[in-house]
Amino acid sequence: MPDAPAPAQPPLTGGCLCGHVRYRAQLPNRDGYYCHCRMCQLAFGNTRAAYVNLPKADLHWQQAPAYYASSKIARRGFCPRCGTPLTFEFVDGPNIDVSVGSLDDPGAITPTVHWGVETRLAGWHAEDGLPGKRLDENEGIAKLWRDAYGDQVTPGVEAGRKG
Repeated sequence: MPDAPAPAQPPLTGGCLCGHVRYRAQLPNRDGYYCHCRMCQLAFGNTRAAYVNLPKADLHWQQAPAYYASSKIARRGFCPRCGTPLTFEFVDGPNIDVSVGSLDDPGAITPTVHWGVETRLAGWHAEDGLPGKRLDENEGIAKLWRDAYGDQVTPGVEAGRKG
């Protein structure tokens, strides 16, 4: 007899600082990541952003956020009242990243990797033993940028602003 699949974990809830935007998320796992790319630094007004990734179909809004198109290929969700950063998503992608800090229980997420280490701010990084990845190591992301902006694009803020 095969083992029964593990029961799904209960959904997590979250929202913005003022409470206007709320959501429920059914996460496939509780693994999060840090993004140190310059776009996330600017979007969060911080040295990095912390996210958890899930299928878009598993994120349910009670009140939807407003969106900012940060490039031709991606947008970021935020509260139109208080400005809390809530999501990042590739427009044509199946998944979405939710900001860990917007969860009602952010401690339920465990960081597993640092992304965008080529723009990580060394003076603001405490070594934690997690692996680090450069954005250009992800061929799928590099291809999205090339398809949108041309073969000579350097992914990031400047390309997005020219968009």
